[in-house]
Amino acid sequence: MALNKKYVIPLVIILLAIAAGGGWYLWQNKQGSKATDQAQVKQLYTCSMHPFIIKEKPGLCPICGMELIKKIDTAPKGIVQPVGEPKKTDMHEHVSLSEKQRVMANVATAEAKNETLNKEINAVGIVQYNQSRQAKVTAWIAGRLEKLNVNSVGAFVSKEKPVAEIYSPDLVASQQEYLLALKSREQLKNSPIASISQNGEGLVGSARQRLLLFGVKESQIAELEKSGKPNIRIPIYSPFSGVVIEKMVQQGQYVAMGEALFNIADLSSVWVEVEVYENEFSNIHIGQQVEIRSQSFPDKPSTGRIAFVYPFLDPKTRTVKARVELANPGLKLKPEMFVNAIIRVPLSPSLVVPVTALMNTGKRQVVWVESSPGMFESRTVQVGQQSGEKVQILSGLHAGDKVAVSGGYLIDSESQLK
Repeated sequence: MALNKKYVIPLVIILLAIAAGGGWYLWQNKQGSKATDQAQVKQLYTCSMHPFIIKEKPGLCPICGMELIKKIDTAPKGIVQPVGEPKKTDMHEHVSLSEKQRVMANVATAEAKNETLNKEINAVGIVQYNQSRQAKVTAWIAGRLEKLNVNSVGAFVSKEKPVAEIYSPDLVASQQEYLLALKSREQLKNSPIASISQNGEGLVGSARQRLLLFGVKESQIAELEKSGKPNIRIPIYSPFSGVVIEKMVQQGQYVAMGEALFNIADLSSVWVEVEVYENEFSNIHIGQQVEIRSQSFPDKPSTGRIAFVYPFLDPKTRTVKARVELANPGLKLKPEMFVNAIIRVPLSPSLVVPVTALMNTGKRQVVWVESSPGMFESRTVQVGQQSGEKVQILSGLHAGDKVAVSGGYLIDSESQLK
């Protein structure tokens, strides 16, 4: 029993010593861990333009003079971040800028608003003759062209003035026949026999109708009745005023009945055949307004309306032609001239922001929204149609959200540095 006491007492002392040493070691490790944690959560400051500048206290950047901002470091695993600091998942989505930083980065914001945009369809076109205002001047009777009042292509002709004068023996004979019919009517009108007096009227009507079929106007027939002498040369008139685009005869030439002398076009109204790609022609319809611009008069656009959409597609260019009718004052638009056409299609009302607010990352469209004064957060948005300097936002924003329309790339750079 005495031997057992001899060994038990030293063993107990050794165990107590080991327990005391282990407790002291654990206490030292805990103190060191606290010190390390305090060192890790210590706030540092850096420059947004020169991120390699790191200071322990706030101040100004020694290089550019900008105000230093808080440097946010990722907390080690298992360490709880201090209250008020952004979470690790939000670190790259939020950027805080001071007033001085906003001024130096030229950051400006604008509100997202509901608006109605016009989709612009840009197309090319070619000026063509208005086919409804084209005609040919023809000879109503066979004969010789005694005189041409129009001697060149491009000359302007009026429907009130003759373009040529023709001599035709048949026409002279028809005039003499008409004059004889007039005399016969005067002689027979006093006949007591009704059939004879009516026969005189029939002869005059028949001769008159023959002259009309030869292209003689009512005014010319009235002049023939007044003078009592046949006209050796009968003038030929154009059906309307216009420009000679083709001349097919020469003075002194013999022509047959119905032979074309001139081709006339009225250029006061023209057609523009616009080519619209197949992915856009569904927005085109008759009556739609079109703005036409030419390189010759870029500051003086013309306005017309779509009168016809061709029912077939060009397999080579994959385009559909639309015909635009428009007035041509001063004959500024020439046939075969290339022009640019702008067709504006009203879109449904939607949320709209300036195009400069969008940032394309390659996979998504991002805007920076000012969630609170000086605090910006990134939002992924889905965009729609673009019109001029504005673009539709289909999702990701709400009306009244303030988005950065300038300086967005600097904000994004600051986010990437963090």
